[in-house]
Amino acid sequence: MAEDKQKKNLTVFGQETEFDGTLEFTDNLVITGKFSGEIKATGDLEIEKGAVCDVKKMTANSIVISGTVTGDIDASERVEMCTGSVVRGDVKTARIRIAEDVEFEGQITMLEKEPESNLFEVASQEYKNALLLKSDDPR
Repeated sequence: MAEDKQKKNLTVFGQETEFDGTLEFTDNLVITGKFSGEIKATGDLEIEKGAVCDVKKMTANSIVISGTVTGDIDASERVEMCTGSVVRGDVKTARIRIAEDVEFEGQITMLEKEPESNLFEVASQEYKNALLLKSDDPR
């Protein structure tokens, strides 16, 4: 039961759904219809085959595109463009996968993930090691 509380809810905008405006969410969303406006999300977003999104900007944790997206895409984790998708806009993400037969027009900016170790600790340790090596030099 504890696992269920950690799972995010999934919302699906059906094929007959047309939404125009600003959409904000923290769970996961699948769009199978038409969306126009702006998406500001911390969850995952999926644009199904046949879905059409015309956005100023779409922001989410991860974005998987099988349909058509026009507008800028910003995903902190990853962007995946599936076979047959059409994407026109600039993409910012940490990881990207572009399948064969994708129509993509735009620029990609790769975000750097935070390093696993503390950079300041590593740098100071390297500095200390360099000093030790110099002090060991008999000159």
